[in-house]
Amino acid sequence: MNNATSTIEDRVIAIIAEQAVLEPADVTLDSTLEDLGIDSLGLVESIFAIEEAFDISVPFNANEPEKSDFDISTVRSIIAGIERLIAEQA
Repeated sequence: MNNATSTIEDRVIAIIAEQAVLEPADVTLDSTLEDLGIDSLGLVESIFAIEEAFDISVPFNANEPEKSDFDISTVRSIIAGIERLIAEQA
């Protein structure tokens, strides 16, 4: 699958799977980062990778994640947030 045709969802799952050292098939939309074994450093690396992949800026503060205007509770919420950021940028 080439990147131009893959969906936002597929690309985000691939990035998160890479951070979690899992197969993308093991990452479900309802997975939490904790379920996947991604710690705070892995989260920051995931956010950076997502920002690079989609050329967006994610409103996320690694020092105070609970104060960020970005829901990282599940893979689904992360994808929804990224889709919203991409739409806002368009």
